Amino acid sequence: MADVNTIRTAAGTRAAQIDEGLRAHMNKVYGTMSVGMLITFAAAWAISGLAVTTDPAAAVAQIGTDKYLTQLGATLYTSPLKWVIMFAPLAFVFGFSAGINRMSAATAQTVFYAFAAVMGLSISSIFLVFTGYSIAQVFLITAIAFAGLSLWGYVTKRDLSGMGTFLIMGVIGLIVASIVNIFLASSAMAFAISVIGVLIFAGLTAYDTQTIKNNYLAHAHHGDSEWLGKSAIMGALSLYLDFINMFMFLLQLFGNRE
Repeated sequence: MADVNTIRTAAGTRAAQIDEGLRAHMNKVYGTMSVGMLITFAAAWAISGLAVTTDPAAAVAQIGTDKYLTQLGATLYTSPLKWVIMFAPLAFVFGFSAGINRMSAATAQTVFYAFAAVMGLSISSIFLVFTGYSIAQVFLITAIAFAGLSLWGYVTKRDLSGMGTFLIMGVIGLIVASIVNIFLASSAMAFAISVIGVLIFAGLTAYDTQTIKNNYLAHAHHGDSEWLGKSAIMGALSLYLDFINMFMFLLQLFGNRE
């Protein structure tokens, strides 16, 4: 009996350690994601502030009543550079995902924060197009929806792995449709893309949260802190992209334009 009790005690201790480690891992994921989000919106706000002026003497082009583009704004939003800025985050994600195995966890975290700044540059035009109030309002809505979906993905006993292929195919379809609509400029197609985009990234939020949790549980017994550190950063990247994309699609649907 003593041996059985010892085994049970050891198993219980090990389970408690894994639970504690999982909580720490998820806290790191959400913490890294939150810092990245802060960097993104700070960069977007700062860049948009430099791109717009109310002084006609310093203006290059007028975009509204008493609102003008500076030389920086014209370069970012009306020159061919805008295409580089638009697609830079996508290229950054592919490069980061391909190269993370060759990075240390500390380097990967730095690269993630650099990516967050690049994303801020890419979406900075939202402060020119939408009112500040509606941006804050949609951000709050997104945060509430994201928290609920991520919590559900974490606690549900349902296996969401079957959704993965379908959702990734949906993302690819969204990217293709969005590129096509750049040239078509169809408002109906833009509306459909936004609605479908919200649904896809809502599903990905729950799916990615469960995947992050399961990956930790599958590898925790190895005790590889470096691998777990990079896994947390990749998890933060996944959830960050889910949040940003859901926010942008909701903003297209419900944001009030200047």
